[in-house]
Amino acid sequence: MSPNPKIVQLRQQLAERFPGLRTNIGDLPARTHDGWPTGLQQIDHLLEGGLNKSAITEIVGEKNGSGGALVISWLLRKAAAENQIFALVDGQDSFDPTGFDQKTLTRLLWIRCKTADQALKATDLVLRDRNLPLLILDLQLNPSTQLRKIPSSIWYRLQRIVEATSTIFVVFTPHAMVGCAQSRLNLQSHFALNALEKNQSELLGKLKVELTQHRLHVSHTEEQVAKAG
Repeated sequence: MSPNPKIVQLRQQLAERFPGLRTNIGDLPARTHDGWPTGLQQIDHLLEGGLNKSAITEIVGEKNGSGGALVISWLLRKAAAENQIFALVDGQDSFDPTGFDQKTLTRLLWIRCKTADQALKATDLVLRDRNLPLLILDLQLNPSTQLRKIPSSIWYRLQRIVEATSTIFVVFTPHAMVGCAQSRLNLQSHFALNALEKNQSELLGKLKVELTQHRLHVSHTEEQVAKAG
């Protein structure tokens, strides 16, 4: 099928005005994976190397004791061991810092919120700052009444912000709700209360993770070019 003449004309005009602009999705360069290895084989294997930069990764824990807090704890310690500065937006003020060493806490920006709305506003500000390599948003314990009020447009706005940075943005939720997430992982573990008596390494070895969404990262600008073609 021949391309629409108006589209051809538009591409010509764009090419003349912006010589470096690619106006066909086929002209876009192949993207290479740019991720951060978590050190958790269950996650790194599914994501082909680690958590993606410049994108949203959603980690869903639908059951109590599925391992969300365990994964957050590991990610914070891993980032601290690599001398990174990182942020945790705590949606329900539920984070317990007592189990962490001083090195981890001195590198942590802990933003304590009471509602999901507060947490999303704080997340927006932190992402726009562009100075933190790792940002975790924890909404696991927020009431469903709060989560239902989050419009999908908010996630798309956050996506557009993060794709212009090199930040690793991870959202922990009690059910799938970030439609524009590049990757979604579901935690399938079920740790009983006596798991608190075991060390973290032993628990992490039993962590079960399922990949339910993973797609090639395409920026907002590239999506518009693709649709125009």
